[in-house]
Amino acid sequence: MTAVYRWELAKLLAQKRTYLGLGAAMLVPLIFVIVLQFQSGGPNDVPLGRYIRDTGLAVPFVALFFMSFWAFPLITSLVAGDVVASESQNGTLKTILTRSRERGQVFAGKVLATLTYTAAVVVAMATIGLIAGGLAWGFNPLTSLSGTTVSTGHGLALLAASIAVYFLPLAGIASFALMLSTITRNSAASVVGALMFALLMQLLTVLPGTEGIRPYLLATQFDAWHGFLRVPADWDPVLRAVWVCALYVSVPLAIAYVVFLRRDVTED
Repeated sequence: MTAVYRWELAKLLAQKRTYLGLGAAMLVPLIFVIVLQFQSGGPNDVPLGRYIRDTGLAVPFVALFFMSFWAFPLITSLVAGDVVASESQNGTLKTILTRSRERGQVFAGKVLATLTYTAAVVVAMATIGLIAGGLAWGFNPLTSLSGTTVSTGHGLALLAASIAVYFLPLAGIASFALMLSTITRNSAASVVGALMFALLMQLLTVLPGTEGIRPYLLATQFDAWHGFLRVPADWDPVLRAVWVCALYVSVPLAIAYVVFLRRDVTED
């Protein structure tokens, strides 16, 4: 499995869409900081938005909020929706399944590579946002959502924890895209389908009458990191995000795994 994982990472590094996604993830916070340099206002209606000119530490947090709507779901789906379908379309999957490792090892390697990329784009965004924000407004202490002052070191630790929990719903979108990639064998259909799934989750969070299910929707878990920005920390949304996202990850991956194991290579 380790050998397959390394090979899958090497294939991702050879694909243009990998760098398009990483580039977009890094470009968004950079443009965001540049635009704010020429404006007097700011995103005061979003978490930590009113403090964005007080410290560069606020930039990655604000970017997490904005990029959860469509940017990160799209970036994640571009790769996750292609990881199996592209090889099926190119006719190379048949060779891999008949002459290479066991199917379970191949599937696990693809899943790990996909999740690695998903984590990488979030870390890349936060890193560039932190650097750009720090250069623009310094690395001053951060004001939490409770109104208390958080030291720079503590703020960096909160950012790392927020990235970790933010990764969980993105992993759910990546898993859904990988499932579609395995079932449909079509990259475009998988990418569009995963993006529509993410947008549907967001739509359900604002529709009237869905109040009862909102805490368990995948889109709601993108806000779980807010719990870390309160004093004392609110662990309820964080813990809920862990088990809810575990379901959104495990169910699509289980379906994809079964389809992958039962695949008839003569059809590729």
